[in-house]
Amino acid sequence: MPKDAPTLPAVPTADRVLQVLAVLAQQGKSMPAAELMERTGLARSTLYRQLARLKRWGFVLESDGFYAPGPLSLQLALGFDLASHLVRQARPDMVDLAQQSQESVGLIVAVNDQAICLDMVESQHSLRCSFEKGRSVPLRAGASAKCVLAHLPEAVRAAVLDSQWGAGTPERDAAQRETDAIRKAGFAMTAGEVDPGVWGCSVPLFGASRQSVGAITLMAPIVRASGQEEALIRMAVVAAARISRQLVLH
Repeated sequence: MPKDAPTLPAVPTADRVLQVLAVLAQQGKSMPAAELMERTGLARSTLYRQLARLKRWGFVLESDGFYAPGPLSLQLALGFDLASHLVRQARPDMVDLAQQSQESVGLIVAVNDQAICLDMVESQHSLRCSFEKGRSVPLRAGASAKCVLAHLPEAVRAAVLDSQWGAGTPERDAAQRETDAIRKAGFAMTAGEVDPGVWGCSVPLFGASRQSVGAITLMAPIVRASGQEEALIRMAVVAAARISRQLVLH
């Protein structure tokens, strides 16, 4: 396991097959068994049993000892695209924001301890930032992750903060203060925290219950965003407000 990775929690036996599939989905690349063992914490024999089940059902493909999501995973993704209320309501204003700003816009949600990109509208510039659709990052660094983390229900947010930084540590207290400040400001802004040279502003989206359902993130190369931050933040805040209104009405 990487030195800076949090301790893996124990996974119930019935959930191990889902754990393997989730790790493959989060990495966005094919992986050898050794890396899957490291990422999941599963014994080799246990891992191979889960992989055999996933291969039999078409959720995983194997090629030369490397494993990747299979065709049924793609069908699930297609079904999600067709059925997702959040994606349908957010897409038009994401397109408008990308055109107005001339930068890339992503739709982000929190799943367990990860921020996942559900949809992406790319900038037309040759030099652009791409948080690819389907990519995930830990709820730890970057505007997208910090924004969705800050707007999780209090108990869930506290549990994620404990798992990412360790309960009672100075780092955990600092992260708590930062998420509190993000909630108060109404957006998160970072530069170079996940990908070098990338500036991002993330604004929460709210549904009918006034609970956050995700966020949109406007991202740009730092060299283009420099001096334009306030204007880009205003554009993102306005677009998020429009999407939230659509979510409440529909």
